[in-house]
Amino acid sequence: MKLLGEFYNSMKMPNSTLLSAISVAIPAALVLLLPFAAMLFTGEVNWSFFDFIFAWTLLFGAGFTYRMVARKMDNITYRAAVGVTVGTALFLVWANLAVGLIGSEDNPANWMYMGVLSVGFLGAIIARLQPKGMSRVLFAMAFAHVLIVVIALIARLHLSPESSVVEILGVNGFFAVLWSASALLFRNAGMEQAKP
Repeated sequence: MKLLGEFYNSMKMPNSTLLSAISVAIPAALVLLLPFAAMLFTGEVNWSFFDFIFAWTLLFGAGFTYRMVARKMDNITYRAAVGVTVGTALFLVWANLAVGLIGSEDNPANWMYMGVLSVGFLGAIIARLQPKGMSRVLFAMAFAHVLIVVIALIARLHLSPESSVVEILGVNGFFAVLWSASALLFRNAGMEQAKP
């Protein structure tokens, strides 16, 4: 019985982590009251139960990731960089799933954006969330959007009725600017950290 108790205690989350999870889970659920209310008043919003679960998972995942990563440093610039990064990633996934960034949401070209997020995820692991390394990772993510533009134009995806050259350039430029802003914030956080 003692062994079972020790195993249970080793599996429990620390109280601060549990409180962080709860403090993110409840607001994420409250945000979803907006589309739920919209469904009651208009036929233009038509979410399934799965849509609500998936949206809550995205919101919770983004919020919890921010909480866990941002608490690693007291530096406000570092926290701002994490916030911009997590917010941009959430917006990228949400927009890509909702309407698609190249053509419609069903266009297979939109899978290229998973590559951008993979660069960020793997880069964060390699950089161990340190500001200097994260700055490089975020600049690489911005560059990945430039590559997506080049690939989309070479593949003539701008000729589809849903995407023009201006739209492809605009959307990818928008995300490249956000990733670059986050990279600059991480760089500044690293410089602040290096000061005696």
